[in-house]
Amino acid sequence: MKDLFFKYIHELQDTITSKLEMIDGTATFKEDIWKRPEGGGGRTRVIENGAVFEKGGVNISGVHGKLPASMQSYFKVGEVDFFACGLSLVLHPKNPMAPTVHANWRYFEMYNDQGDIIDQWFGGGQDLTPYYLFEDDAIHFHQTCKTACDKHNPEFYPTYKNRCDDYFYNSHRHEARGIGGLFFDYCKATELMTMEQWFAFVTEVGDSFLEAYVPIIEKRMHLPYTSQQRNWQEIRRGRYVEFNLVHDKGTLFGLKTNGRIESILMSLPPHVQWVYDHHPEPNSREEQLMRVLKTPKNWV
Repeated sequence: MKDLFFKYIHELQDTITSKLEMIDGTATFKEDIWKRPEGGGGRTRVIENGAVFEKGGVNISGVHGKLPASMQSYFKVGEVDFFACGLSLVLHPKNPMAPTVHANWRYFEMYNDQGDIIDQWFGGGQDLTPYYLFEDDAIHFHQTCKTACDKHNPEFYPTYKNRCDDYFYNSHRHEARGIGGLFFDYCKATELMTMEQWFAFVTEVGDSFLEAYVPIIEKRMHLPYTSQQRNWQEIRRGRYVEFNLVHDKGTLFGLKTNGRIESILMSLPPHVQWVYDHHPEPNSREEQLMRVLKTPKNWV
């Protein structure tokens, strides 16, 4: 299973980065091959200062070795070996009318002293973070997620949509990071789903990513905007940074397992503002977004 999924994320990275370079038309992804001293490594691809994408990364990694003590307590296990691989991407468009997007698909195994698998699971999802709300974009993104889920189980979309709303939530701000999408984790074999069926589901969602995001970015990337709207984008990016550094489990796992810091923090946008006690103008488009972030909606 790990070889099958590792091959899949290599191919998916190529597919996604090629399409994004076509959309940007100016910048290309810089590739960085790295190795982890304890075992494994990855292929980081970052795009910066493009015509469309101010910064973005589409990274894959496969790491293995002894599970660090800090993660042993997190997973409630003793000394075990592990293997983890996944693709993680974040795209920050330059235009504030175009949304930031994040996606991740991953696989994890743990082994006993004899090298036998004692636990394995899939996780992942994709979510949208707009700075200005276009309801048809939200509907399109969520409908694409639902279509992918419905091919496998009609309960998946409502379940993983709600988990996404719960997970990507800045509890210290009492607001969502964005308008959600899907979030699933610890997808393990049961009497209802084999690991092969989970693989089919996770790859279905991964394959749907471009369909979910490309029509949105192509509609919004050339819209006019003002300096005030750019300021709002940078203020909202600050909330994105807060979530990633305060709450995100993936960031925590990377830091606790001696992950590559440049790859872990590639999700952070290049231009961000923190304005003291900032509030949008009443009845403005900015306040419209905030109302949705305070109370998640069912888009489809």
